[in-house]
Amino acid sequence: MINRHSDENFHIVTEGVQIKTLVLGKATLMTEFKLSKSALVPRHSHPYEQTGYLASGNILLHIEEKKYEMKKGDSWCIQKNISHQAEVLKDSIALEIFSPPREDYKKYLDTDSITL
Repeated sequence: MINRHSDENFHIVTEGVQIKTLVLGKATLMTEFKLSKSALVPRHSHPYEQTGYLASGNILLHIEEKKYEMKKGDSWCIQKNISHQAEVLKDSIALEIFSPPREDYKKYLDTDSITL
């Protein structure tokens, strides 16, 4: 699958959080998140390994009981079933990859993606 960069086709997940699923494979799914300053991604856990990269901005990740300030260029990997949340300190863009693919994020697949 191929996806060309576009600022279109994002979906609002919650106030200040927008998502677009960029590509979907058999074992992974990659998403782009636009995060507005002061937004909160509520504490949650899921049965997916989550690897992320902060393309721009500044967020505070809470992973279990620890806090990590993430800045542009930083990355993370959160194992499945681990409690986490994020506070957005500055407008940010994050790329996240989930394995296996998140079923609930398939509906956000970018309509401009090209299946090979």
